[in-house]
Amino acid sequence: MSETSTRSRGLGRRSTPKDGPRATFSQLLPYIFEQKGVIVAVIVLSVLGAAASLAQPLLVSNLITLVQAGDDLGNLVTILIALVVISALISGYQHYLLQRTGESVVLASRKRLIARMLHLPIAQFDSRRTGDLVSRVGSDTTLLRAVLTQGLVDSVGGVLLFVGALIAMLVIDPVLLGATALVIAVSIVVVTLLSGRIREASHATQAKVGELSSGVERSISAVRTVRASNATDREIATVEHHAVGAYEAGVKVARISALVVPVAGIALQVSLLVVLGLGGFRVAAGDIEIGSLVAFIMLLFMLIAPLGSAFGALTSVNSALGALGRIQEIIDLPTEDQNDRDLAPLAVIIGAANDAVLPDAPAIEFREVRFSYPATSVIVEPSETPAPSLNPLVELDGLSQTGSPDAATDSSTTDAAADAPAVPRPAVLGGVSFTAPRGKRTALVGPSGAGKSTILALIERFYDPTGGEVRLGGLDIRSLDRHDLRAQIGYVEQDAPVLAGSIRDNLVLSAPDATDEQCISVLAAVNLSEVLDRDPAGLSAEVGENGVMLSGGERQRLAIARALLSESPILLLDESTSSLDGVNEQKMRDAIDAVAEDRTLIVIAHRLSTVVDSDQIVVLEHGRVIGTGTHSELVASTPLYRDLARHQLLV
Repeated sequence: MSETSTRSRGLGRRSTPKDGPRATFSQLLPYIFEQKGVIVAVIVLSVLGAAASLAQPLLVSNLITLVQAGDDLGNLVTILIALVVISALISGYQHYLLQRTGESVVLASRKRLIARMLHLPIAQFDSRRTGDLVSRVGSDTTLLRAVLTQGLVDSVGGVLLFVGALIAMLVIDPVLLGATALVIAVSIVVVTLLSGRIREASHATQAKVGELSSGVERSISAVRTVRASNATDREIATVEHHAVGAYEAGVKVARISALVVPVAGIALQVSLLVVLGLGGFRVAAGDIEIGSLVAFIMLLFMLIAPLGSAFGALTSVNSALGALGRIQEIIDLPTEDQNDRDLAPLAVIIGAANDAVLPDAPAIEFREVRFSYPATSVIVEPSETPAPSLNPLVELDGLSQTGSPDAATDSSTTDAAADAPAVPRPAVLGGVSFTAPRGKRTALVGPSGAGKSTILALIERFYDPTGGEVRLGGLDIRSLDRHDLRAQIGYVEQDAPVLAGSIRDNLVLSAPDATDEQCISVLAAVNLSEVLDRDPAGLSAEVGENGVMLSGGERQRLAIARALLSESPILLLDESTSSLDGVNEQKMRDAIDAVAEDRTLIVIAHRLSTVVDSDQIVVLEHGRVIGTGTHSELVASTPLYRDLARHQLLV
């Protein structure tokens, strides 16, 4: 087992931050302004709707006056009915536009979040729970919809209605308006005081939902192990604990919201009682007419309605800001190539200064490479304070460039954690130097934890060295575009992951233009034709979640077929035959030999049979190279290799 597997099996678990950065309203505006065209249309409709609504109390007042005087009503009734219908149509269409715009905002935020998430440094995935990341894409982005659909843009029209009603009420009777304003002012103060608590509670709720998603993902992904260990009930209890946490956080939001929602209703009831009591007294005194009082009461309802919408909008915005804080936490993280523009010129200059760019340079060269995994990868016990991540220095012949993207600071840590001492990270590689000649096969052997898989990860630039240089064709790989670099490399990981989808989906992952004939040919080369034969769907046959419909050996062969189909000049194989029986291993070796004639292979060896035919064998121990040569040379010169060979390298 390599050090990659060892790292992933820590006794503790990754710490989950209890709190995180809170978004500001200014960070929410870009999401809204992306739909500015529709929003302008909604605002126009809001203005028209407000005008139609404000005209109704005035018409009612005139109707009452005409009825009292016994005059002809004319077309006032028809106009009033028309205004009611127009107001309803405007409201319905406005609601549709807001719902559609809300969905557009959610879509845009999900696209932005997914694009950023899949470009994050590998170190971020080492330190974060998959379920929590999924929760941010799913439930957190959904809350942004409420900003539009529950009153933020609609409140613009509500403000016009509020101001218009206020002016009309002032004209009708300033005394009644003063009494009403006092009640409304008290309600506004109450809502303002509660809004901050809603944002905090909403953020905590989303964090708990993220923990729940992580727990469910963990249990489902390892359901066979859980069942085989008779741990089903314990896992249920663990996930239920997360579910209860999410429930309790949600109840807290509901409790605070329950204080906000009735405020508008209470304000309306108290205001209505004040207006009826004081207004009735003023009608009796002859200060205002009955028609004016009716109009004032209708305007009061119009005044309170947008106020309720504003309170709802305030609640929605604060909830959205809590979720947006979790979204922005990911958006603000640096991508893995964010610092490449700074690193590349320095790497090229130093490479040229060392005369390293040579036509006959080896395919891969390690020069005194040192590496420690970033602190974001630390696995700690739940009771420990998570350590802040440390940006390793990228050392280039005495010059250093800080800010390796793979060691980006994990902004999800709390302020208390930021002040805590970093958990020390032992060096995985301590000055590794070797070359992999073009068109030759180089095998890496050594005990578990020697640094073999880390070497392949550095070649792929999943991480950057903390010291020394990794060169491809004589160039420091930090001077190369990551896309171009990885296009030159076929990589078969130790666990040979298979993606949910069809056989074809997995094969064409790195060769999207491959034909069905090419796919069938490469499957035959790795002895996987029977997989096509046993399912009438052929290349379209589903492999299941994590390739569950395939055996371990078949998953490994499919991963190798994917790498072979890419026709990359460099092939990295991390214990690629560990799950194969003797017959399939020999067929796999024949397939690799057939395509390796003009390719550079770097193989992490699991069996002696994979090693003996290599052009070069590099022996590693404790992150250092202790021997390089052929099988016979190393048997004679390197005791560790001799001991490994005696045990058939099964380590």
